Order: sequence, then structure tokens, then C-alpha cells
Amino acid sequence: MSNQAFTNLLDPELPDKRSMRRYWGRLYGSSEALALIAAVEKSKKLLVVVTANLNSAHRLTEELKFYRSTTSSYPILSFPDWETLPYDLFSPYQDIISQRLATLVTLSTLETGILVVPVTTVMHRLIPGDYLSSHSLLLQSGQPLNIDEFRSNLQKNGYRIVSQVSEHGDVAIRGSLLDIYPMGTDEPYRIDLFDEEIDSIRIFDPESQRSLNKVSEIRLLPAREVAMDDEFVARFRKNWRSRFEGNPNNSPVYRDVSDGIAPAGIEYYLPLFYEETFSLFDHLQDECLLVLDEDVKDCADQFWLDIEERYEQRRHDLERPLLSPKEAFYSPDDFLTRIKPFEQVHISKMAREDNRSGNVNFASKLPVSLSIDARAKEPLGILQRFLDEFEGRVLFVAESAGRRETILDVFKAHGLHPKLLPGWQAFLSDETAVGLTVAPLEQGLILSDPPVAVISESQLFGERAQQKRLRKRKKQDTDAIVRNLTELTIGAPVVHEEHGVGRYLGLITLYVDDIPSEYIFLEYDQGDKLYVPVASLNLISRYTGVDAEHAPLHRLGSGQWEKARRKAAERVCDVAAELLELHARRASRPGQKFELDEESNRAFAQGFPFEETVGQLDAIEDVIGDMTEAKAMDRLICGDAGFGKTEVAMRAAFIAVNNNKQVALLVPTTLLAQ
Repeated sequence: MSNQAFTNLLDPELPDKRSMRRYWGRLYGSSEALALIAAVEKSKKLLVVVTANLNSAHRLTEELKFYRSTTSSYPILSFPDWETLPYDLFSPYQDIISQRLATLVTLSTLETGILVVPVTTVMHRLIPGDYLSSHSLLLQSGQPLNIDEFRSNLQKNGYRIVSQVSEHGDVAIRGSLLDIYPMGTDEPYRIDLFDEEIDSIRIFDPESQRSLNKVSEIRLLPAREVAMDDEFVARFRKNWRSRFEGNPNNSPVYRDVSDGIAPAGIEYYLPLFYEETFSLFDHLQDECLLVLDEDVKDCADQFWLDIEERYEQRRHDLERPLLSPKEAFYSPDDFLTRIKPFEQVHISKMAREDNRSGNVNFASKLPVSLSIDARAKEPLGILQRFLDEFEGRVLFVAESAGRRETILDVFKAHGLHPKLLPGWQAFLSDETAVGLTVAPLEQGLILSDPPVAVISESQLFGERAQQKRLRKRKKQDTDAIVRNLTELTIGAPVVHEEHGVGRYLGLITLYVDDIPSEYIFLEYDQGDKLYVPVASLNLISRYTGVDAEHAPLHRLGSGQWEKARRKAAERVCDVAAELLELHARRASRPGQKFELDEESNRAFAQGFPFEETVGQLDAIEDVIGDMTEAKAMDRLICGDAGFGKTEVAMRAAFIAVNNNKQVALLVPTTLLAQ
């Protein structure tokens, strides 16, 4: 069976003129993604799908990528949210800004494809359409380049001069070598200059610093969504004075922008920089098709209430006055007005009962729960009955390669042998009755004609909360490192790796070679001053000793910090020697060895509804490792509320009970209430 067969099956009725609406119903599970793919292949237009929230946008994007044909050339794009609360004091991550700018550039020429965006993101005001084209720079091999002018232009466009490039918007200049991580690209680039001419441009690895493939040209987008050119700063100052009463110099936001510095949270003053702002719909081609998920209007109304509530909470700060919600955002009424000219499709999970023109009910059925219960007499009983009664083919989808192997072991232990397949397209072209593949698919689907079922892992083992940002191990102590200067208060004790404990006194702008740069101002004993570049924030950490009032204050160049570090190292050695002796005595004593039933333990673990963090997984593995060895166990798991201690304890108790051993377990009363 080919993907074209499903395109014919899900042949959607599309609007044939502007302002026309169509209504699609009975799109259960992930069948909406199949219908959208059929629509884009039929219409050859750009489909803009507005979802109810950020989670549904992410889920739909993954489903579209899973079902799309590998031979299709149209892109599947997402326009990410800032991921900050309205009127927040924080700016979005550089990676988010990079993806947003790259998407806007693509939309200016895109004629066919699928764009997925949450309605809350649509309600933000955006930069004008000509901003990116007028502030982009094309670099080509052989092109003349004045390094001083180039550095000045980059700084005006929001790029940061750093010692080593690590994220979008970073620039490092070392003689004739220029490393830059442009916005909107996946890799950083290394530009090699010969005198004042670009000799070569190469992709490079920021971790190993090795140069890789050579490219002929790169396009540099601005590093932020607010322009800091003289023209835009002057407009900002003028609009600020006309909009807010009082002395503007009393506001740190006004002072920073006047000095060419973009303070945190400046995005919520974006309308002050431009003569007019655009909505996302202003960046689209005229002949695109707008698809609205159900509940979009209700979510827009709720988001507007949240905006107004945040505005009321923060608008009384005289040093940081706010633009009104109408000035900073588009209201739900504005949203409805701006979508009127477009061809529209309204999607519903439920069936459309009326038979009026424009209604389409698709041949999908409500996905069923096929949960596996390892403690039941027949763990796969529900699933096996479904497979026996279902007349079509079935594809199981695991979240990861590791989870695929786990599911495969469970299936084989009960006589089920699915064929391993690389994806949806391979399943369509294969004739196997039961397949197994890997994809981040949260919802499956069931189609009645032809009968096909896609069963996700959550249907087998229950919902698991995704925590993708926690999967990477942290290389630094996240409790000690200072990630944002807003975490520090004036006078707070901080520790510099090389100079010891001082006091944080705020930010200061210094001119180096007539170029303004921001520095962190630290004060030490006897009034000694230290200026640390903002790019070296990683050298500074919080003081975590006694309370702040009694924190020491070191003197620069006195040797106090070196003595303190040397003394601490000696104490560490003494403690290490005591611990080695203690553990040697404990290792000589035998302990209780527990047997681990892998299948029962795996089934028990599936009942945990959240995806474990790296720390939780390490703790669980360490506890199980200790319990299955014949040695005395001396492990203590501790942490704040919500850090997974209960699951670790329950996993240990489960192993003990399975070994017919009595176990005492302290359970919080809050859990007993559940």
C-alpha cells in the first residue's frame, strides 16, 4: 500500500475561494496529521495550522514528520513561541530567536508546505516584513571585509563578541580568523581572512574547534527581533517619551537602549522600535490555507485574560512602565479579523452531524487503551484480543530505540513477533501484518477503510510526561552557577574562580577601542574593583557558605583565595582518607543479595507517569545495583519536593517484596491522600 492510497482515502474537501470555510470531523488520534498531508499534496499550497497551545503544536509537528512521505519536497515548519510569560523580565533563548527569524525568512518565499504555530504565539506582535531583508548580510568567499566595520555592524545587530563561540549570536575574532554562529543556521562558521578579503568560509565544530566542510557563502540574520541601529533607537526614545509620563532617564530600560544595550525583556517593547508591527499573517503569501484546531478561540480568550492579569500585576512599576495589552499584543478580536480573508478549514475530533456543504467526516476511529498489565494472568490479554479481532495491519511505535528493544522483549516473551521497520513509509510498502518502529509519536490512530492501526507506546504503558530538556547531562553545578544577572542582587556575595569572594555591584559600560561593552562590576576588600566581561559570566558563581551577611571578603592580589583553596584541598584529602577506611571495613561485611526479575521490574516501572530525569535514572540504577550485590548497602537518596525520591524508594520496595522480604517504607501523607 502506498502513501498515495491514504491520500485518496483521506481526500479532504478544500475551500475553493478566499474567505470560504470547510469543516473536518472525526479526526481522532494522529489522523489529523494524515489529513493535513493529504491536503497539502492535493492543494500544493502553504498550510498554516493554528493549534490551541504549545504542546499540541509540538505533538502535531512530530506526527506530520512521521507520516510525511520520504519523497516529499515540501517543508514542515514550526514558528516557536518566546516561551516567556507576558511582560516577563527575561528575553527568549537565542536558539528560539534563531528559529523564529529563520522561519520568517522562509515564509517570505514559501509557496507550499506546512507551518504549525500555537494561537498564543500568533497573538504576539512581530517585526515588519522588510526588517530582515534590510538587516541581513551575505558573505561570500573572495569578498572584501573590513574587520572593524564588520564587528561594529554585528554588535549593532545584536551579536555578542565572545572569546569562544558556543550559541547562536556569538562572534569570536582572533586575528585573521573570525568564528560566528549566525542566527537561522544549524552550525557555526569560521571565516579565514587574507588581508582584508575573505579567503575561505568553513563549518566548524564548536566543541573540538575543528574546521569541517567549506561553503561558498553564508547569510547573517540579525541576532534579535528589536533593532538597535541609531534610527531605531531614536524612534524608541521618541515613542517612549510620548507614551510614558515622567523623566525617562529614571527607567533603566530607557537608559540601556539609549546606550545601545538591549536589556532583558526588551521584546515586550518591540512596537516602540518600529513605525508599524506585523502579525504572522502579514508575513504569509496571499494564497495560503488556514487550518484552525478546535478550542483555538477559547485558548485565545484565556491567553488574553492572562495577559491582562500580568499587566495589572506589573504596570505600577515606575522604573519599568509597560505597554498596554492592546499595544503589545493582538487581542482575540484582532486575531479573528486578521484570519477572515484566508481560506479556512476548522478541525474537530468529534463527528460533524449536520450534512451541510463543506462538512467532511473522515474514516478514523477513536484509539483504544491497550494497556499491558504485567501483574495480570495474561499481561497482553487486552492487546491480543484487539489483534485477533482487528482485520487490518498494525504498526507499533516506540519512543526511542531503547524503548523499542524493551517492547520487543515483552512481545517475544508472550509469543508476539513484530517486524522491525524504519518508519511509516516502510510499513505502507511492506506486507507484514504487525510491525514495530521508532518515532516520538504520542497518539496512534485507527482507520476503518482500509483497516490500519498505529499504536503508540502510551497506549500500551500509559502516558509519560516528556522532559526533553532534562536529557542532557549538566557539566556544571546548576545550583552554583549564575545563568542570568537577574538572579543576583546588588551587594550579593559571589565567587570568582580566580579571585575569590567579592560583592556584586551591578553592570557597567566601559569603552574599549571606542566600542562600548558591558562588564560585571565586583568589589573586593579595601575597595578593590574587578570588571568581568559579561561573556565570562561562567567564571562567577553564587556564594553558598554561611549567610550573606557573614560571607568573607577577599582582597585582590593578597593570596587569601589561594590559601583558602589549598586548605580546602587538604581537608578534602583528609576526609577522603577517612571515607576510604570506612568503606573498606563495610566492603568486608556481607550483605543481603536480592534477585531481580527483569520483566516484573520493567512492567512495574511503566506505571510511573513521568519521564525520569538523568539524576533519577542514575539513582534508580545505583540502588538496584546495590541491592543485587552481596554487600552492605549504605545509600541515602535525598532531594527537594518533586525530585523523584518516592519512585526510587518504591522501586527498591518492589524488589524487596518480590524476594519475600519485609520492608518498611515511610510514605508522605500527601501520597496517602491520593
